[in-house]
Amino acid sequence: MNGQHILILDFGGQYNQLIARRVRECNVYCEVKPYRKVTLDDIRADAPDGIIFTGGPNSVYAEGAPSVPRELFEMGIPVLGICYGSQLMAHVLGGEVSTCITSEYGKTETEYDKECPLFTSPELPKKAVSWMSHTDYISRMPEGFKKAAQTWNCPVAAMYDESRRLYAVQFHPEVNHTEQGQSMIYNFVRGVCGCSGDWTMENYAVTAIRDIREKVGSGKVLLALSGGVDSSVLAALLSKAVGRQLTCIFVDHGFMRKNEGDEVEEAFADWDINFIRVNAKEQFMSRLKGVTEPEQKRKIIGEEFIRVFEAEAKKLGRVDFFAQGTIYPDVIESGSGDAAVIKSHHNVGGLPDHVDFKEILEPLRMLFKDETRRLGTELGLSNTLVWRQPFPGPGLAVRIMGELTDEKLETLRDADKIFRDEIAAAGLDKSINQYFAVLTNNRSVGVMGDFRTYDYTLALRAVETTDFMTAEFSRIPYEVLEVCSRRIVNEVKNVNRVVYDITTKPPATIEWE
Repeated sequence: MNGQHILILDFGGQYNQLIARRVRECNVYCEVKPYRKVTLDDIRADAPDGIIFTGGPNSVYAEGAPSVPRELFEMGIPVLGICYGSQLMAHVLGGEVSTCITSEYGKTETEYDKECPLFTSPELPKKAVSWMSHTDYISRMPEGFKKAAQTWNCPVAAMYDESRRLYAVQFHPEVNHTEQGQSMIYNFVRGVCGCSGDWTMENYAVTAIRDIREKVGSGKVLLALSGGVDSSVLAALLSKAVGRQLTCIFVDHGFMRKNEGDEVEEAFADWDINFIRVNAKEQFMSRLKGVTEPEQKRKIIGEEFIRVFEAEAKKLGRVDFFAQGTIYPDVIESGSGDAAVIKSHHNVGGLPDHVDFKEILEPLRMLFKDETRRLGTELGLSNTLVWRQPFPGPGLAVRIMGELTDEKLETLRDADKIFRDEIAAAGLDKSINQYFAVLTNNRSVGVMGDFRTYDYTLALRAVETTDFMTAEFSRIPYEVLEVCSRRIVNEVKNVNRVVYDITTKPPATIEWE
């Protein structure tokens, strides 16, 4: 890695990606890597400007607990330990970690030493709220450390050794509930580590365009253009890098939202790219006949995408690179490092063993969704494309529970269109990060007029998030939901009941399947 950057060592913490988001908000690049897969030699070669330890579910004194060599703290690189990471620092350096008499969870009043470089923000009062989540605590600090914060139940809520640039906090500064938590991370990254904050989308675009040109050379690139944010930004990036060497293929698998196929084609009509639309609905529907399990749907659709692209590539002649709009959350949720597989994404899962291309290009692989949007703006994409509602690659196929049918697709398209129209009419389309309808496989009894009905339940989902790694359900006013429900049951066939999903992520994912 060239340039200033922070290494985040993951010990299984639930907020690992949130830490990455907070570092990047300081305009400093970072990557999250599992502690098991990073050696001291790797760190020396990578030469990060700082290291952050995440939290984790283990006790440092337990047999087989995640750890690091003491030598890591002697490399002269600033280190910030968070939660488990703070206890690990204390344990490895000769301190003592014990079980709390009273565990701390949630918002906790914390008293800070304002002399500590992490806590110098003038907006941070001497006593403020931090977010705690621990059953162990640092009962004795290692030699050379000073206490920097405390709570009623935690005598060492933070500690530091300024001469060695080692810092540890028992709470989670990356969580919004910690008052001025972002300023603490800023003080570490920009202050202690000395990063200048030059990682911007302008610089990223310049570097990415240069790297793509060097890799592609005179080769031809084939892009899966869905019209969504990720693939549209990638199309602009590749267009800037290689121009007419790029061919964009829009595979209309038949699972798009209402009128969306035509809208995508129209949006790119004036672009200086080779645009090909392939109407492949029957091909996809045939492969999915009888399939009900969501993960199987995703893998089948992923494989069929590749088959379609291979067929189109042969018509084009020589094609060297296959480009995908994979972004960081896709990689994480498909199982990165020691992380569990939550669900595979068509970009990073389901690829067949044989792909008829020289190499796959994924220039957006390390960007979060909001960073991808900023890159799109930097590249000159229209707001219509940059702020397009997120849409999964498999489309409505994973928003219909159970087997797909033409009738179900039309039902969901009509209901989803009503929901999106009413959200826009209420002026909520910019404040809600993602909103859509799901056609469940549950049927229930209803009554319309004098007739008994036995139709499907439709679920509405709307979330607010900064990074799509965690999300809260949107508090849509009841009157808006009422209009949506009334219109859907009156105007859409086969639906007699509408419900609203109020589950956060975690424990749920944003999509249902």
